[in-house]
Amino acid sequence: MKKVVWGAVAFLMIASLSFMSCQKKEEAAAAPTEEKVVDDPYADVRGKVVSMAGPFVDNDAIKFEQSVKSFEEMTGIDIQYEGSKEFEASIGISIEGGDAPDIVDFPQPGLLKNFVAKGYVVDLNKALDMNKVKSNYIQSWLDMATMDSPDGEIMAGLWGRVNGKSLVWYNKKEFDAAGYEVPETWEDLVALQNMILADGDAPWAVGIESGAATGWAATDWVEEMMLRTTSLENYDRWVAGELKFDSPEVRKAIEAMASIWFADGMVYGGRKGISTISFGDAPKVMFENPPKAWMHKQGNFITSFFPENLTAGTDYDFFYLPSVDPSLGRPVLVAGDIYAMFDDRPEVRMVMQYFATGASVEGWVKSGGAISPHKDSQLSWYTNDVDRKVAEVIQNATSVRFDGSDLMPGAVGAGSFWKEMTAYVSGSKTLDEALTAIDNSWP
Repeated sequence: MKKVVWGAVAFLMIASLSFMSCQKKEEAAAAPTEEKVVDDPYADVRGKVVSMAGPFVDNDAIKFEQSVKSFEEMTGIDIQYEGSKEFEASIGISIEGGDAPDIVDFPQPGLLKNFVAKGYVVDLNKALDMNKVKSNYIQSWLDMATMDSPDGEIMAGLWGRVNGKSLVWYNKKEFDAAGYEVPETWEDLVALQNMILADGDAPWAVGIESGAATGWAATDWVEEMMLRTTSLENYDRWVAGELKFDSPEVRKAIEAMASIWFADGMVYGGRKGISTISFGDAPKVMFENPPKAWMHKQGNFITSFFPENLTAGTDYDFFYLPSVDPSLGRPVLVAGDIYAMFDDRPEVRMVMQYFATGASVEGWVKSGGAISPHKDSQLSWYTNDVDRKVAEVIQNATSVRFDGSDLMPGAVGAGSFWKEMTAYVSGSKTLDEALTAIDNSWP
């Protein structure tokens, strides 16, 4: 009975983990006298192991382990994370073989959705303090974590580290010297494009070549345009296969992209060059002297492909890609990791409740390379201007949606969508032919 009571107390205490004082940590770590054991809200979970699997390897794995270290020290729970570069292939064998880790980190919610549909995933509505969870995320994150199980809709996971994609990068020194101004609206962006064209340059740097994955950068643009030309409901129907590619809504989004990509002089290298220029090489022309193009839309990871010795905020910067239709708010296309629970034990609940707080990624945010989706995270945690500004873009979003191709079945999202958009952009297929082929490939 005593264990049951202490288990309940420990669970309620988890919401305040990020605010516990250093004094509290020292008390928890001190040698257990009889009096301190009575005061220890984590007595029942000390020494317990929570297994976890996901794609974090190398530097990401180190940053994750460091980010949860203070939690482990405070609670005595040992989070044993096993990362794998073959995660997508191996995790299904573990789960379907009855050997699922306690928690699994999915970078592709579409993959998690498959296991939810088969009834493998714990409904967090029944395991966590959902009032605290819901108060720490904007509704879009909660919507994207709600999935269909054999017992109906469940809260299938919690979002941890995320990335922003709706960003337009530019050469700040040259941009400022040319007298260009960051656009706040779509009309401002169109005016800026026209100004650059009038100055004799290409406004955009675009490349979608990526080996076997050629075309994914085009699908990102289509997803951005979907969020800016139609409703979130239509976006969700589209990625679920309920709204065809050959529909007025999807056509409108693709044509919005094409109005930029295919216009004379608008893209460096022209329409045919887009499909042959590597996505990583595309932005480099912005930093030539003089620049051969002025803007490049891509996620925050793209700075790894910029020439060396450039300084964020001085040599380059970015702005939010404005919405085509202001009535659709300020949507942001994102990617990230969603943590799902596969075994319901007190220590697993405690870890999951912790993952619903900014404290769970604070250390990673401070070391760079992670953005927190949690409302209780602080902009002061970000130690470089790029990460801080990306966090601001996500925090100021009226809605977010995950990369659509990562949500679609693999045959489409990592297959026909990439392939047919490449064919359309290169001119080897018409839009009608490409859209029909994608729709026909949906399993």
